[in-house]
Amino acid sequence: METINKREAWNKGKLVGQKPPLKPKDIWAIRIYLQNAHAVRDLAMFNLAIDSKLRGCDLVSLRVRDITHGNQVLSRAMVIQRKTQRPVQFELTEPTRTAVTAWLEKSRLRGDQFLFPSRVAKSPHVSTRQYARIVHHWAESAGLDSSAYGTHSMRRTKATLIYKRTKNLRAVQLLLGHSKLESTVRYLGIEVDDALEISEQTEI
Repeated sequence: METINKREAWNKGKLVGQKPPLKPKDIWAIRIYLQNAHAVRDLAMFNLAIDSKLRGCDLVSLRVRDITHGNQVLSRAMVIQRKTQRPVQFELTEPTRTAVTAWLEKSRLRGDQFLFPSRVAKSPHVSTRQYARIVHHWAESAGLDSSAYGTHSMRRTKATLIYKRTKNLRAVQLLLGHSKLESTVRYLGIEVDDALEISEQTEI
């Protein structure tokens, strides 16, 4: 009798589906770790990733001039998303502006240069793959399972917190630069219970 070799499922032992956002305590754990490690670039990158809610490809291709005016780091900026070619605006909170200013002072980058230049000669800026590795390192530093978190965790973190506090889907849609509200619903992974709760509170 022939034995059939069972193929192991590609996702066996792997976490699949959406990467979860960071919790506020995780954000602070990573920030404190980066501050203590004097990781000036990484602190600027982390804070900017959380505030901007940009996709990894858009974050790593930011130029200094995209978020500065003269020597000042802007409190609001706008970029054209590579995936959709649509503009999206984002805020830079005071801790982010402080971290970015410290990075610019250390790196002495010009306005036309990439904000996060690569240390690899072949690449002009940090690649999305490098960025993914950096995110895993951040997760580990906060004592998290790094395989559960990714670059989209950064993008989803503030958007999820805003939604939980306000339940304003349209606002989150604009902040993420989604063209359709359905995309935002899927992206946030809004549970059916959540949707029903909103519906119950809506009187017609």
